[in-house]
Amino acid sequence: MDLVAPEYVRLVLALGEHDADYVDAYYGPPEWREEVRADPPDLESIGAEARVLIERLAALPEPEDEPARLRWRFLSRQLEALTARVAMLGGERLSFEEESRALYDAVAPRHGAEHFEAILAELDGRLPGEGTLTARYDAWQQGFVIPPDMLDAVFQAAISACRERTLEHLELPAGESFEVEYVTGKTWSAYNWYQGGYHSLIQVNTDLPITIDRAIDLACHEGYPGHHVYNALLEEELARGRGWVEFTVYPLFSPQSLIAEGTANFGIQMAFPGEQRARFEAETLFPLAGIDPARAGEYYEIYGLREGLAHAGNEAARRYLDGEIAAAEAADWLERYALMPRARADQRVGFIDQYRAYVINYNLGQDLVRDYVQALGGSPDDPERRWELFTGLLTAPRTPSGIVEATERTETG
Repeated sequence: MDLVAPEYVRLVLALGEHDADYVDAYYGPPEWREEVRADPPDLESIGAEARVLIERLAALPEPEDEPARLRWRFLSRQLEALTARVAMLGGERLSFEEESRALYDAVAPRHGAEHFEAILAELDGRLPGEGTLTARYDAWQQGFVIPPDMLDAVFQAAISACRERTLEHLELPAGESFEVEYVTGKTWSAYNWYQGGYHSLIQVNTDLPITIDRAIDLACHEGYPGHHVYNALLEEELARGRGWVEFTVYPLFSPQSLIAEGTANFGIQMAFPGEQRARFEAETLFPLAGIDPARAGEYYEIYGLREGLAHAGNEAARRYLDGEIAAAEAADWLERYALMPRARADQRVGFIDQYRAYVINYNLGQDLVRDYVQALGGSPDDPERRWELFTGLLTAPRTPSGIVEATERTETG
């Protein structure tokens, strides 16, 4: 595997020359990237070389040591996903489910409109005012928007709390840090650009109003214990600690992303279990944003119901990418079933245009991580075991299908 890993890195870098979104992070030898850029291979050559590496891995006896076995499976699945991405860039059309399985080693469950209608009916009875439910939800949310001039103060307070709570349970590399930038003109709400050396650049998109819940969401998801921690620990434990060079590069369209997004989303519950989040926000963030803390209970009652609509975005993407509906109809679906105002729904369709089936990594990823942690004994009543399992996902080369298998083995005894 030590011979395959450098070739895998070079292939990821090579594919990045054809796909601007493909290489999410790289902090390996700079000369490798320079060599690829000086003479980039074509897509056909990249695919052919990847298939040779897959065959070489398949010819190896399955390692008995668990870390090596996880690495062997990880490299195989990452290379298989790379060949799928090569085929897509070469013009091959995959269905939403085929693309999900090929790139992310998982397929999101289907949810019909009736699933979301039941949740919308419950919300309908809770939201005041007149007009469509989406319009009423948007009007209600306006009372919880962070004023632009208070945005950084609220975010910095959220980041500080997320970091403090993360450090209570795991040790971070010395000198780790990140900086926050506020940007516009993006299809995403926030992004972590890992720089290597335990440092990240986190960008927050301010195109649309940001509600109070997004401070903790983004501080945890992008920072602690989310993407920043995930990348820093992979660098410390695997890239540097074990010398596994494949972890000096992160291909976005790969099974690794489902683990990254799933742990980042579940990391919010890790840092703020149960009612701790609402209590912290009422005591600290609501006053900072000039929002009445007495409304925190109301906010999180509605927020909890709204979370039941999380998979609505998957269904919009499935229908849109499979050609069943047009872009405008996908935005209509998001307005109706995800309660997104039109501007946000249009932004989300732009995200789907750019990242396609990647949308499953957020909600399905969170579901798989939650099920794994809970099945193996990481209940909220046992925070030590919960953090042990969660940290294990941040520091080992696990695959989505491997997580599902481990969960099912535990649940069936």
